[in-house]
Amino acid sequence: MRILLISAYEASSHKAWAQTLMDQLPEHDWSYMALPPRHFAWRIRGNAMSFAFDPKFKPLLEKPYDLIIATSMTDCVGLKAFCPDLQNIPWLLYFHENQFAYPPSDKQQGLVEMQMVTLYSALAADQCVFNSQFNKASFFSGARALLKKLPDYVSPDWLNLTEEKACVVPVPVSVPSSMEKLKNDKQGGQVPVRLVWSARWEYDKGPDRLLAILQVLNVRHVPFEIAILGEQFRSIPKEFEQIQQAFPEQITQFGYAKSRQDYLSCLASADIVLSTALHEFQGLAVLEAVALGCVPVLPNRQVYPELFGDQYLYQSYLLNIDDEAESAVDLIVNIMKERLETPSVEPFQIKGLLPTYRAMIQEVAVKPLFRNI
Repeated sequence: MRILLISAYEASSHKAWAQTLMDQLPEHDWSYMALPPRHFAWRIRGNAMSFAFDPKFKPLLEKPYDLIIATSMTDCVGLKAFCPDLQNIPWLLYFHENQFAYPPSDKQQGLVEMQMVTLYSALAADQCVFNSQFNKASFFSGARALLKKLPDYVSPDWLNLTEEKACVVPVPVSVPSSMEKLKNDKQGGQVPVRLVWSARWEYDKGPDRLLAILQVLNVRHVPFEIAILGEQFRSIPKEFEQIQQAFPEQITQFGYAKSRQDYLSCLASADIVLSTALHEFQGLAVLEAVALGCVPVLPNRQVYPELFGDQYLYQSYLLNIDDEAESAVDLIVNIMKERLETPSVEPFQIKGLLPTYRAMIQEVAVKPLFRNI
């Protein structure tokens, strides 16, 4: 089968997902085109023009295909309009995230327009696939709420068929077998407890909440070390500088790992993976850490309740960071005391998900084109 895979905003996790599909499903003839992960709002609004009119993409767009798989930031409607040959090919739209569940911020610009692009693409696709139930539910509830606000000639019912056909298939977690020894050599219950925090260095990942948790650990005399990983951008929240200044002795890694191997080694050497996210649709970094033996300590919000049991969740207090930090530290202390076991990530591992991806691709490619009318 000839498949065109499109990533309109090639974040590192999106790139890894695309590469996994191409590597693990070699029976298909893959073509891949992507745009760099910068200028977020423009990328969503302008990717159809960029793909359709930049000469470097022309050879790829002129090839014949049996199926198109695109990330949800791709403007499917715009690409179909600019490239008529793509109109009569089945489209599978994969949602790593959606534009309806972001925490409020004064930095958000053009949010409604970005939501509309994604909504148009969902209605134009033959199959929508989400990486979590939380992602799926928040997209459809948010999209219906937006449609209800529009002045006329719209109906939330337009989404019914799209939602009925939508499904959930997570991004696979793949940990090299060479990392298993480090995972198995861990000694549980050690002091100081070794924490790892791995997320984008942006406000929606809760750096202020991370700072508060570390402060409570210090006040309560809980010995700890922490590796703070994650992708950094031009604008870095001030809390990271405050953390670096306040905890120089406890920080074992500060900043993006030099290589994938270094990153996985940091995860494998930690006892606990900590999240403070206000925005998380699957939690791939957490799942990777858990696959390498870390016990998760996660807020009871976003996607996290559907990943693991309540024993790995601390209470979410969106309006009270101090109370949330106390709850997180209570959980960390209890995990150290009880030596809580690492939960299974088997449902997210690549070996189990590949048959699902394979069957889904085959089904979408051969069934009649979906028209949501």
